[in-house]
Amino acid sequence: MPQVTVYSTQNCPYCRLAKAFLDRYGVEYRSIDVGVDRKAAKEMVELSGQYGVPVIIVDDEVIVGFDSNRLKELFATGTDPASYDVIIAGAGPAGMTAALYCARKNLKSIIISKDIGGQALESWNIENYMGYRMITGDELMSKFEEQIRQNQIQIELDQVISLLPTAGGYILKTASDQEFKGRTVILAQGKQPRRLGIAREEEFTGRGVSVCATCDGPLFKERIVAIVGGGNSALQTAIEMSGIATTVHLIVRSKIRADSVYENQIEKQSNIIIHTGCEVTELKGTDRLSGIVLRDRKSEKSEDIVVDGLFTEIGWIPNTGFLEGLVTLNYLKEIEIDINCRTNVPGVFAAGDVTAVLGKQIIIAAGEGAKAALSAFDYLMVNP
Repeated sequence: MPQVTVYSTQNCPYCRLAKAFLDRYGVEYRSIDVGVDRKAAKEMVELSGQYGVPVIIVDDEVIVGFDSNRLKELFATGTDPASYDVIIAGAGPAGMTAALYCARKNLKSIIISKDIGGQALESWNIENYMGYRMITGDELMSKFEEQIRQNQIQIELDQVISLLPTAGGYILKTASDQEFKGRTVILAQGKQPRRLGIAREEEFTGRGVSVCATCDGPLFKERIVAIVGGGNSALQTAIEMSGIATTVHLIVRSKIRADSVYENQIEKQSNIIIHTGCEVTELKGTDRLSGIVLRDRKSEKSEDIVVDGLFTEIGWIPNTGFLEGLVTLNYLKEIEIDINCRTNVPGVFAAGDVTAVLGKQIIIAAGEGAKAALSAFDYLMVNP
């Protein structure tokens, strides 16, 4: 049996997924919380060059992030997949709620998703989900997952990359080269973070640049960080990081467009510096990020700012690339659906933030997931 070590932080959802994967396949491992153990954090960086978690060491191999495909190669044993009444792509609020409603209708279903929780995992504090005065995205999604597990709903940690019509339903192919057949499909794969699109961004990802402050924020304790964005997510991240980092630069391209509750909190934090009307034009550093160049969009003057970390909170892009030419998408590449979550393709339904439905909220996504499952059930009753 190989020697396995998982470097993680307490609130990192992808770390939890990695550990759940290893537990599922009976792999023994040593878990180290680098958010608490500074010596171990330094050790992790020396081994991997990464300022992001999880980092998994399998004997002498370093695996950066929750790389489910590589972990499957190392530990999983393949079996031929069965057919399902409903295949659900995505395990965010919409996907997990859809799965629960499918289970209640005694439909044989499976969730296929690269993570559990979707973009809800990125939310620091949620104050508008009924039943909770305040709860983190990770905590709320953990409760969703717990209910899914209690109902023995199958979850396959993988990523859907194609959807093909076949006799009696659809074939979904995944990134790990698996195939699943379903009589119906619910698309609830959400969105992915929008990137800055500037030079060296990919190079510095995990080396100072991050799209998950929930995961990597603790690694920047008593350091200088920058947050890019002017919406609720950006301000929430800035507020949380102000309690971790010494200085937080909030970089807003035009003006702040966030709820007043977050603007009021920002004003109370003495270590948050706001740069409005500015954009990041350059990333600096050798083996890791050490600074950024800011350009004032009005005066066109630039200035160098020393930072150890950069977190981007500039919106999301629908995960619909594999659906081009199959289902109808709007100009934002969101899936067009009717009031019953039906797409233009019979037997294919969609729910959550991946759709064109107004209001990208967890509570709305969950409700849409329930509707999609009920619509899939009705479809199967008419098309046995």
